[in-house]
Amino acid sequence: MLWNRPDPVFGFLVHDISRMLRKRFDRRARDIGLTKSQWIVLAHLARHEGIHQGGLADILELEPATLARHLDRLEDTGWIERRPDPSDRRAWRLHLTGKATPVLEKMGDLVEITTREALAGLSREERERLQAQLLTIRANLTDRPEAETRAAVEEAAGPQRMAAGAD
Repeated sequence: MLWNRPDPVFGFLVHDISRMLRKRFDRRARDIGLTKSQWIVLAHLARHEGIHQGGLADILELEPATLARHLDRLEDTGWIERRPDPSDRRAWRLHLTGKATPVLEKMGDLVEITTREALAGLSREERERLQAQLLTIRANLTDRPEAETRAAVEEAAGPQRMAAGAD
């Protein structure tokens, strides 16, 4: 039975690792005055500077009103600014301010520390292979049509099954 397996269920394991990474980072980020919501929004905005609020809400999987409240607080701290979209009067583009730069640098340091802790004991080659494998898994779970994903999985499993004598 799936739920009584001695080995961890893959999805639960990935979820647990993700939760533990967030908790570890969150504990450290509190020391620089960031809430979890703030550091998540800032991190994604740093990767997508100039994005519309709606686009950022989609990336973060947040309701637009919820994101707007987070953005209000970040704007109040002076870390972000909303600028009118030149092509759409109803839309706002989000930008980091110079005041956010030292915060993002500190966040980067915390990411490095947390990543080093999480990957301790893995060689450089193992870390690179793990990252490549995780990127493949993420690609498998993107918005591909289910039939295309199934075909890719079957194609990838074919040589392995044959090598193991499963066919």
